[in-house]
Amino acid sequence: MNKKVILTGDRPTGKLHIGHYVGSLKKRVELQNSGEYETFIMIADTQALTDNAKNPEKVRNNVLQVALDYLAAGIDPSKTTIFVQSQIPQLPELAMYYANLVSISRLERNPTVKTEIKQKNFGEGVPSGFVFYPISQAADITAFKATHVPVGEDQMPMIELTREISRSFNQTYKTDMLVEPEVILSKEGIERRLPGINGMDDKMSKSLNNGIYLADSFEEMREKVMKMYTDPEHIRVEDPGKIEGNVVFAYLDIFAEDKEKVAEMKANYQKGGLGDVAVKKYLIEEMDKILKPIREKRAELEKNPEIIYEILRKGSLKAEKIAAQTLKEVKQAMKIDYFGDKNGKV
Repeated sequence: MNKKVILTGDRPTGKLHIGHYVGSLKKRVELQNSGEYETFIMIADTQALTDNAKNPEKVRNNVLQVALDYLAAGIDPSKTTIFVQSQIPQLPELAMYYANLVSISRLERNPTVKTEIKQKNFGEGVPSGFVFYPISQAADITAFKATHVPVGEDQMPMIELTREISRSFNQTYKTDMLVEPEVILSKEGIERRLPGINGMDDKMSKSLNNGIYLADSFEEMREKVMKMYTDPEHIRVEDPGKIEGNVVFAYLDIFAEDKEKVAEMKANYQKGGLGDVAVKKYLIEEMDKILKPIREKRAELEKNPEIIYEILRKGSLKAEKIAAQTLKEVKQAMKIDYFGDKNGKV
């Protein structure tokens, strides 16, 4: 039986925050270490350029930052292939062939794209590459014949489009070479449920500046926790407090090991007798148990960026060989391998 294949990744829009960690990165490390999957993690710089085309230096810098976060969090390049999307020239060619199988109206109906366009306030100036990127994502997934893709619930429409493209390609060209990937759904959509520290936004976000980052120092993390939104009516320690919408308790539900203690703290807070400062100090302790080793490892890795780039270079070379083989098979199925070039190029 062939080993299952995972393809996942991130747009390099900046350093990763703890929403990324609890929502996807932690799960990736678990899947990597399970031994059940061949894992590919892509830093999607090409996708990042869809809304940063005039600022490529920002994307370039962020590629390094994301790679540092991956390695610090436990992604092991001896077990996982980490690569940079733009370094795999076969991907845009695959996307061009797939584009002929998808209508413009189908792309415009994609709810994930519609939501992201609204969030980025493009107005009438939506870059065509942004609308096209679900097809690009299908190329990314199928190039490595990924059988499984770990995603949050909000990304399900993207994977469904990939499945549609694979199905359409196989039917059109009478083959079975493209895989229809299955979804590994993030547990209860945790990343979406981890609110920003200000309590005003549903999701932690770089653009909203409401996140705690894996690269944050202890003092930065502590300062952000102490500023977290709680119950504005809980003014004195003896005042009854509300748990609903209280960011500190939302974080404790995820980060605290002792769930019984958290339940006891909630009860005391609700009836009065527990202050916000005490709750925040406990959260700082619990979060630092997880973040300290990541922070320390990241600081060491950051001293030698050339090592990080070498990991990315080797991963990209390996990824390109696999993508080249897939492109060769795609062109054979389409009967456009005119000269039988072993690299699948005309």
